[in-house]
Amino acid sequence: MRQETQIAKYQKKELELKALLEITQAINENKPSHVLLDIFKFTCLVHLNIRSLLLYMIEGDHYDRKITHGVKNKVPELILAEKVKYERKTGELNIEVDQLYSFSELESYLPVYHKDKMLAILFLKKKDDLDELDLDFTQALANILVVALENKKFAKRQLEQERLKKEVEIASNVQRMLFPAELPNTPKLAAKVTYIPHSTVGGDYYDLIIKSEDEVFFCIADVSGKGMPAALLMSNFQAALRTLLRSTSDLKMVVEQLNYTIFDNTKGERFITFFLASYNYKNRELNFVNAGHNPPVLCWEAENRSELLGAGTTILGAFEELPFLEIGQRNHLKGFTIHLYTDGLTESLNDEEEEYGDERFVKFVRKRLCIAPSKFHDQFFKELKDFSNGGDQRDDITLLSLRFQ
Repeated sequence: MRQETQIAKYQKKELELKALLEITQAINENKPSHVLLDIFKFTCLVHLNIRSLLLYMIEGDHYDRKITHGVKNKVPELILAEKVKYERKTGELNIEVDQLYSFSELESYLPVYHKDKMLAILFLKKKDDLDELDLDFTQALANILVVALENKKFAKRQLEQERLKKEVEIASNVQRMLFPAELPNTPKLAAKVTYIPHSTVGGDYYDLIIKSEDEVFFCIADVSGKGMPAALLMSNFQAALRTLLRSTSDLKMVVEQLNYTIFDNTKGERFITFFLASYNYKNRELNFVNAGHNPPVLCWEAENRSELLGAGTTILGAFEELPFLEIGQRNHLKGFTIHLYTDGLTESLNDEEEEYGDERFVKFVRKRLCIAPSKFHDQFFKELKDFSNGGDQRDDITLLSLRFQ
């Protein structure tokens, strides 16, 4: 009898080692999570005198049911973490669940911890009442499984973070390539831009295209959304704009085609606010269209006055066909400055949650109608910094100033 007991003991240890080898080998081979769970379940049912088992694992703010076998009572799919209380000193477990659910048929429970965090709860019922459950080995096996599954989740999160980081890097490079490498700074045309992105990849875009000796085009835009989708949309937008301007100077045609391209690509789910203008040195004529963008401020230096350029249409990409379109025109312009900006500038907040606002910006411009763009930017951003006084920046800030002489 003693020899038979000894043999049974060795056989049991052999089964345990086999089970341990099988699950560790699967972990080393990086088997999927569902395979590891199946191996654990099979091991418990075949080798460890277990009839019924139930495994919950932590997923954010709740415990998710991963294995259910041989359980007759109704048990929940998930349990809120705040409803689970386990006293490590006494080994007492309390779970608040609806009256529909019951764990009473399961004789034993094993919590799986990492440091002070309970990662999982394993409920068990044995096959044979005469045989004891080896809770120490079952606990060790559950620990190995749960830690392996947590490591897989961590590795997946790391890969996702790396993917997002790479995506942001690509989008940032795409966006950087959209902006002009250099802006002119001559007696004929002096241009200055200040661009402050809210995050690594912003949604603002500006451009300046000298089409000929007599004609120059300039624009500013703000695309809805951020990240790679916004960067790709803006990339397509810039390519379409530059292609159109190579073949025509007709602002109406350009804007209608841009609207069609955006709507066709996004089906109305994304839009762009846009301001586009052209200036002809020969006839001193400024033509412009404002597609739902913040009105730029035009400064008539000789007349010592300023105005807002609002004529145009609605935002691009919202409708398949623009419901109305007006091309603005200003004649007899000899020396003038124009300031184009995005709403991140006027929506800058101070520490009292007050916005800088369009009115304050226009007032600032009126006091500085005839100064060089670089000097204007120095003075303005000092003013904005003093106003913000540490307040949050909610969006990208772009200011493009051009002085034609």
